[in-house]
Amino acid sequence: MNLNFEHRAAAHCETGVVSNLLNFYGHQLSEPLVFGIGAGLYFVNMPFVSFKGNMMKFSFRTLPGNVFKQAMKNLKIKVKMKKRFFNEEKAMKAVDALLEQGIPVGNVVGLYFLPYTPLRIHFNAHHLCVIGKEGDEYTVSDPTVPALQKLTYQNLKKVRFSQGMLKPQGKMYWVKEKPAELPIEAAIIKGMKTTCRKMLGAPLLPLGVRGIAVLSKQIRKLETKYGEQDALIFLATLLQAMEEFGTGGAGFRFLYSAFLLEAAEMIHKPKLKEFAAEMTNIGDQWRYFALECGRKFKNRSKESYNELADRLLDISEKEKAFFRALKKEIGNY
Repeated sequence: MNLNFEHRAAAHCETGVVSNLLNFYGHQLSEPLVFGIGAGLYFVNMPFVSFKGNMMKFSFRTLPGNVFKQAMKNLKIKVKMKKRFFNEEKAMKAVDALLEQGIPVGNVVGLYFLPYTPLRIHFNAHHLCVIGKEGDEYTVSDPTVPALQKLTYQNLKKVRFSQGMLKPQGKMYWVKEKPAELPIEAAIIKGMKTTCRKMLGAPLLPLGVRGIAVLSKQIRKLETKYGEQDALIFLATLLQAMEEFGTGGAGFRFLYSAFLLEAAEMIHKPKLKEFAAEMTNIGDQWRYFALECGRKFKNRSKESYNELADRLLDISEKEKAFFRALKKEIGNY
């Protein structure tokens, strides 16, 4: 039994799954719209986490699962989420029961043991959607790959109960009731307001635009504090988070820019197109910053840590000005 589920590739796993789920229920919302409505754009810097071999020290989006919850809340869609199972067999039966009812099931899994991906990263917050089962084999829609994939019962169970940091413990989610009309315009505004609040808030924590400024200060002191070798390891870890893991610093900015372009048409606010252009420019700055970090790591750049820090501080100031202006622009809605 396989559901009539259209598989569409996406830039990011969670936003892709949510977009495809909505499409299954008859609502064509693009990945950028899901990302913006779900207030996915963010910045987190965790100074208490070691930078050695841990790219999850930095995050350019909200916690995994938050885009799904926020988007569905803003769209007023009733959903169900089972956060953890203590019995693996019960977790598998729960997926089977939903499939028998014709319901596609979002799953949070470990990336490392997925047999169809060449990525060997211990990341336990990857999203895919289970859309069918025949015998001992499941059909899954993973938007980070171009086609539907097959997983055996043991494969799926293993990735659903992958061990390590953020272990999923069988976490799954699904749409509880088929949504009728969606309050798209209101959801877009709520998503933008939430993003502005998060990016501008947290005055005492290294989050949002403040977190970017704090990271700039860290980079300025890298070589003095850690020495040459560990300073380069810090840059490599940051570079992985920006360019190799998920859609990173620049990628999420480009995704948000695409959201603003669509939102400009949908809520009849052409001014948002100017904001989209500015966010694209900010994304370009993140990409140039990542490029210089890579050159520094490979000893192909004469740019100092102070100059790298200046680049990042400039990004922080531009994002602060951007979100203040966006907050003001949508304040009367």
